[in-house]
Amino acid sequence: MTTRYDAVRAELQAKPRTWLVTGCAGFIGSNLLETLLSLDQTVVGLDNFSTGYQHNLDEVQSLVTPQQWARFRFIEGDIRDLDTCRRAVEGVQHVLHEAALGSVPRSLNDPITTNAVNVGGQLNMLVAARDAKVQSFVYAASSSTYGDHPGLPKVEDQIGKPLSPYAITKYVNELYADVFARAYGFQTIGLRYFNVFGKRQDPDGAYAAVIPKWVSSMIRDQEVIINGDGETSRDFTFIENVVQANLLASQAGPEGVNQVYNVAFNARTSLNQLFGHLRDVLGHNGIGYTHEPRHGDFRAGDVRHSQADVSKARHLLGYEPLYDILQGLEVAMPWYTQFLR
Repeated sequence: MTTRYDAVRAELQAKPRTWLVTGCAGFIGSNLLETLLSLDQTVVGLDNFSTGYQHNLDEVQSLVTPQQWARFRFIEGDIRDLDTCRRAVEGVQHVLHEAALGSVPRSLNDPITTNAVNVGGQLNMLVAARDAKVQSFVYAASSSTYGDHPGLPKVEDQIGKPLSPYAITKYVNELYADVFARAYGFQTIGLRYFNVFGKRQDPDGAYAAVIPKWVSSMIRDQEVIINGDGETSRDFTFIENVVQANLLASQAGPEGVNQVYNVAFNARTSLNQLFGHLRDVLGHNGIGYTHEPRHGDFRAGDVRHSQADVSKARHLLGYEPLYDILQGLEVAMPWYTQFLR
């Protein structure tokens, strides 16, 4: 059966467009870049390498044809500079805005920079894209917006109070997008990502996400530390589900725009369960890990449980997540074992 995602991919390949991917050297941005180039699209990429890497771009180049890579133009620059944003959107039809400073702990340590990038940077992109009259503007929102709301699964119109400066910035992103729709008639879509994982996710540094950080430690036979009792749970979301949601959102009909959507699988995995999954999948790839984890303190600013209701995205975008956490880990693990040693 042909899905809406299949149809969108076929439409794009039949009639290529010009795209801007901000944060193109980062984890999510580089995966979007790879997919768009593989569909013979023309892509402008913007990144300042604060959290992205040249080696991510090099890897994408190795995975596409020379003809496809020739359709990519890179701008090294910062979304905090409006002139750079204006230059990036010239001649662009679709914007996928992924550039941001992620991480709750980072925002607690440096709320000023997080706000400047996530709020000021997105405002610059909105102004530049509005003035350039782009056809679609899809931006990275966050499940952190749900804050202290206790309900599960999370539904888009029921949020609580933010628990970190990062969560505030992502909520302000949604507010700005809504104001641009009301004040200027500029249409946007926000995608609330839930704990995305997959290839090219940085395992190093103080703010590394849990899956690449733990996999890297296990491959190197190092200790794994679980924050708290390990019963904290998340809706871990494989990168291919996120790529799908972005492409669907970019081609949404009138009923689907000026909305925010959960992007997840609609399942909950505890940190203790995640540790077991990673050990098992590593074993399938010939790497044994025999140590038990050590439990540390709970992490400040974290919500206890997170799980997404994705019915809105299913109904209005045609989103059908194809990978649960185990399927995603099986696909990603060969990359992890090759690049995280």
